Amino acid sequence: MEFEAVIGLEIHVELNCATKLFCDCPNRPGDEPNTNICPTCLWLPGAVPRLSREAVEKASLLCLGLGADLQPRSAFDQKVYYYPDLPKGYQLSQAHLPLSRGGTVTITDEEGKPSKLRIHHIHMEEDVAKLVHEMEGRSPISLVDFNRAGAPLVEIVTEPDFHTPHQAMEFLKALRTRVRYVGSSECSMENGTMRVDANISIRPRGTGQMNTKVEVKNMNSIRHVGDAIAYEISRQSAAVQAGEAVTLHTRLWDPEKKVTLAMRGKFEGPCVPDPTVPVIELSGEWIEAMRSRLPEMPAERAERFVAQYGLTGEEATFMSSDPEVSNYFDALIDQGIAPRTAMHWLTTQLAPAVRERCQELAGTPVTPARFAALLNMLSRDEINANAAREVLVRLFDGDEAPEEIVGALGFRQVSDPNALDAMIDGVLEEQAEAVADFRRGQGKAMGFLIGRVMQASGGKANPKIIRELLAKKLGAAS
Repeated sequence: MEFEAVIGLEIHVELNCATKLFCDCPNRPGDEPNTNICPTCLWLPGAVPRLSREAVEKASLLCLGLGADLQPRSAFDQKVYYYPDLPKGYQLSQAHLPLSRGGTVTITDEEGKPSKLRIHHIHMEEDVAKLVHEMEGRSPISLVDFNRAGAPLVEIVTEPDFHTPHQAMEFLKALRTRVRYVGSSECSMENGTMRVDANISIRPRGTGQMNTKVEVKNMNSIRHVGDAIAYEISRQSAAVQAGEAVTLHTRLWDPEKKVTLAMRGKFEGPCVPDPTVPVIELSGEWIEAMRSRLPEMPAERAERFVAQYGLTGEEATFMSSDPEVSNYFDALIDQGIAPRTAMHWLTTQLAPAVRERCQELAGTPVTPARFAALLNMLSRDEINANAAREVLVRLFDGDEAPEEIVGALGFRQVSDPNALDAMIDGVLEEQAEAVADFRRGQGKAMGFLIGRVMQASGGKANPKIIRELLAKKLGAAS
């Protein structure tokens, strides 16, 4: 029997707000343990939560960026369960009246065709504390760090529209790009600001039945999500073929062994309305005000790059896939750099150099103005490409203008034909055999002669001018 998978995703995204969801404690989970805490996020008796306006705004922008419909009324519930990282016994979440419903994300499927994958709803909730397991010593213990308790989250719950690991991975990439565009979160699985759970079941291909699902957690990269889903599809298929039942439970992904491991049974506690947090009411005017704050989104920007800059569809999609890269690209063009020159140098030289130094493009000392000044010198033939790459490295080390670095290092290119003429004559006289090879139709001889002139000039001659002068001289001689 042939099976197909039915997959739904639950994506937790940590909002990059200054404070936590229900108190004024700094939203910095990575600080020294238990330093960003107060009676509210410690859940002490009598502490009353106060909902953060910034969190509602950032969550709303995220919803709108994903094409979801903000609901006029949403409310918080007490999601009841007990675990050491949740000592009050419940989590404030929006189980019954979520912040938004609907929404779609378009991906490219395995056949290269566009495919729309649906979002069921998006709700807000508070994060729980973090357990730190100390395994050293005679008696292993678990400690609780409350810095993360109360951090503002949204949970994006999809429809079970996915059938392959590829679809899930492409959905997460596209979702991450949109959320980064609206500025609500960095959406980094590696840093824990985006966490993904996958619910996976299988059924006979061609049927519409919904079978028992298994939840998989502990995936800290998009690649791991794809690997875990692929493994779980294979595991469940083998189990059903062997006559075994698939039971509802939660599993963990082991990235080293590349297997899922049983963790615990799946338990759904009751959700009851919370009396301490007022109902959120969003007027039509407020929703439209939020919508007006949305930036140009990736698909719109890609269309503009094609129409305005003459990029191909594939190039435009690539250049719009990261907001920092596309903003920098626009800024370079505003500085007068040709689109293809900007695209080439940004993607092949600057972006890799920024990553190598563990910097962000938006915060690099190589600002668009400085980089554009360097590229303008290159386009005016004042320096060659090798010199431009050398200068780029030095732009990271200080605030000197590219012109100053070029002058200090003697990188300025010689383009004056009169200055190059005698140099070329000397090379032609010394390399009579290469001249003869060129006249016999051996094209490689031209490259050899250009290299010799470059060597004679100490690398400062303009290769383009050298080629033109050599062609003229060799043509006249022949």
